[in-house]
Amino acid sequence: MEVDIMSREQKLLLLEIMEYSFALVETNLYLDTHPYDERALKLHNSYSQKYNELLSLYEAKYGPLRYTQMSGCPWAYINDPWPWEIDFNVI
Repeated sequence: MEVDIMSREQKLLLLEIMEYSFALVETNLYLDTHPYDERALKLHNSYSQKYNELLSLYEAKYGPLRYTQMSGCPWAYINDPWPWEIDFNVI
């Protein structure tokens, strides 16, 4: 039996990051075929700004979310559960 070590607040923040990540992929794909759509580009840029803000907030509170971030010793990227180990049904 696994112990859920992530707080409700941490899970909600991670879900919001995942939502913006999905929106960025979708707007990226659209812009690949519609590069002159200014409305879509503004939307993508606003999603990108919010995504980066959320990442900074998460990493300041909970540690690195990406392997590309700096870490103290010991390597902190592996401290949280893997994404498939998180039970989002309990938030």
